[in-house]
Amino acid sequence: MNNNLATQSSTAINLKPWILAARPKTLAAGIAPVILGSSLAFHAGAFQWIPAILCLLFSLLVQIGCNYANDYYDHVNGVDTKERIGFPRMVNSGLIAPKTMKIAAYLVLALALLIGSGLIFYAGWWLLLVGAISVLCAIAYTAGPYPIAYFGLGDLFVFIFYGLVAVVFTFYVQANFFSKEVFLVASGCGLLAANIRLVNDLRDMQTDAKAGKKTSAVRFGPLFCYTQYFFSNLCAMVFIPVLLLMEFNFSKWILLSTLILLPALRAHFDLMHA
Repeated sequence: MNNNLATQSSTAINLKPWILAARPKTLAAGIAPVILGSSLAFHAGAFQWIPAILCLLFSLLVQIGCNYANDYYDHVNGVDTKERIGFPRMVNSGLIAPKTMKIAAYLVLALALLIGSGLIFYAGWWLLLVGAISVLCAIAYTAGPYPIAYFGLGDLFVFIFYGLVAVVFTFYVQANFFSKEVFLVASGCGLLAANIRLVNDLRDMQTDAKAGKKTSAVRFGPLFCYTQYFFSNLCAMVFIPVLLLMEFNFSKWILLSTLILLPALRAHFDLMHA
């Protein structure tokens, strides 16, 4: 009995670093666009459970795989140092061996591609290209000779893949057509996702600069980031909902999103005075 309890305790302890490395607090960025795309498909009378679930699993696995890869490659590239603040990195903390993390990252991304391939039955073989590009970019975010995140392109990457790609293709695999309003909603989602990236970049600005990681915060400074953060929230929570109401005959209930602007403004104030 005691041996069984010890084994269970050991398993729980071993799993914790992997859970932390997946950054569960940020996974909403991978869930939200799939919910939005599926909601738009439901609005169009085309919602389907199976492709919606496949999209959700693919999105989450790509994000987790990307986070694992970031943990490994930021350590290898010397970006993670003792001066770094924020959530602990598992490889840099010595809780997960570098080689183990690298293998895990590639296995999770391979699993994402395998699960995502099920979507070809709903929208065609060409979706494999979309999935492959998503997986390759998840690796190239911090890997390779020109890592995306190290050259000030992290915000654009997040906007494209956690906004446009995730929302639009979640809708497409269910409805089998594209529409302007879906792209508009996807843009709002991408702007909010990019703001998450922006806050991280501001937090790590000093250590990133020392390590040669040229994020938006390092390249353009805090004032630029504060301005981008504010206008991204304004566009996503006010301008886009109003445009959807006026130009695409969406329900007036969509204007409830403007209420989120109030806590967003508080977050903006806190960000500027952090």
